[in-house]
Amino acid sequence: MQTKTDPQNFRDIAVKAAKAAGKVLRKFFATELRIDFKGEVNLVTEADRAAEAVIVQTIRKRFPGHRFLAEEGGEHATPESIGSDHKWIVDPLDGTTNFAHSFPMFCVSIGLEIRGQVVLGVVYDPLREEVFLAEKGKGATLNGRRIHVSKTEKLNAGLLVTGFAYDVRQDLMNNLDHFSNFSLRVQGVRRTGTAALDLCYVACGRFDGFWEMKLSPWDTAAGFLIAAEAGATVTDFGNHPYQIYLKEILATNGKIHREMIEVLESAKGPRG
Repeated sequence: MQTKTDPQNFRDIAVKAAKAAGKVLRKFFATELRIDFKGEVNLVTEADRAAEAVIVQTIRKRFPGHRFLAEEGGEHATPESIGSDHKWIVDPLDGTTNFAHSFPMFCVSIGLEIRGQVVLGVVYDPLREEVFLAEKGKGATLNGRRIHVSKTEKLNAGLLVTGFAYDVRQDLMNNLDHFSNFSLRVQGVRRTGTAALDLCYVACGRFDGFWEMKLSPWDTAAGFLIAAEAGATVTDFGNHPYQIYLKEILATNGKIHREMIEVLESAKGPRG
């Protein structure tokens, strides 16, 4: 008999919520959207808000005492959730700019943090019908099949992925120096516009490494765990263990990690 705190309950409800949100996103995709701006190039659409509402409603119905940290709504608090050890960290639409331009690269990301440790991650790509899933200490899967990082031995043979923060036009710490440096050292560098999928693609070996700056917990909570459980080495740029409230992340297959750190350290100018 399952109890409310059974990990399978958490896993099942997270997948259910992600798929429900994915259904919402498919409905809105490639249609005329109401788009608002949180900054000069930082978008939010009605699809983001609708998908987030579905996720919170689905999980809260099963776990009314849990807390939420979501990209659009921030802390979704209720009297029952005050002081809860369980916090769901949600990005209802990772890849909003892609979505707004009908570019088919986006996902739903849901992580569960218990007493400060991420223990569950689900990332759902609703167009490709791919569910990436990880539980702490239990490995990572793609549509139920175990996944592992790539075996690429050298940076020179690697395919990397990165992204740029929304303040790329204003802040000199904009990742362009790293992008240039890596582009001269690898087979290719991609920019997909969705950090959660970037981490999942490292997890399943589609990319050999990923680095980015100025991310938020909802960008990485689920993907970080999925990558780590698939065998990735995940740190900050200084090779310290990664935590989801840090602003730098480096995730690799482990074999090229030191080389990537050396390239990151070679950048000129101030770093934060």
